[in-house]
Amino acid sequence: MSNPCKVITGTVRLSYANIWEPKSINGGDPKYSTSIIIPKTDVKTINAINAAVDAAIQEGIGKFGGKIPNKAALKLPLRDGDAERDDEAYKGCYFLNANSKVAPQVVDKNVRPILERSEIYSGVYAHVSLSFYAFNSNGNRGVACGLGNIQKVRDGEPLGGHVDAADEFTTVEDDDFLS
Repeated sequence: MSNPCKVITGTVRLSYANIWEPKSINGGDPKYSTSIIIPKTDVKTINAINAAVDAAIQEGIGKFGGKIPNKAALKLPLRDGDAERDDEAYKGCYFLNANSKVAPQVVDKNVRPILERSEIYSGVYAHVSLSFYAFNSNGNRGVACGLGNIQKVRDGEPLGGHVDAADEFTTVEDDDFLS
């Protein structure tokens, strides 16, 4: 049986890709996480995410006192990159943040495990499995996004100003250190 709260994205771009080591944010439990940048033209993925969010609200009705709340009153995971980010990578895109306490499996186009950390970085294009679930904690109510597995589709321009060391340096001969 398929899970109505789960989505496998079309081709998206990873940003703030923190998938090899869990990190603690604001003193919380360490988690693996990434921001997922979704082109607004990928209507299939966006519709699937909206349907999964609705299913998560329905499934999590108990967290909302047994009533379906007005969606406008909830924190929702899908956000507008044009409105919320002053970043060229987010232009014409939606984005969401996904995280997990469990490390995602990372595979290549042929579903072979990727073990080389440098293969997955902020800017890479991928398919990602996401799970949506309702939350009601400390006065915050809404739907969060769990990070599943990642399939690298292709390389992309690195985000965040990262430059390859090979592009900055040349080979140094031992004699250069003597002068």
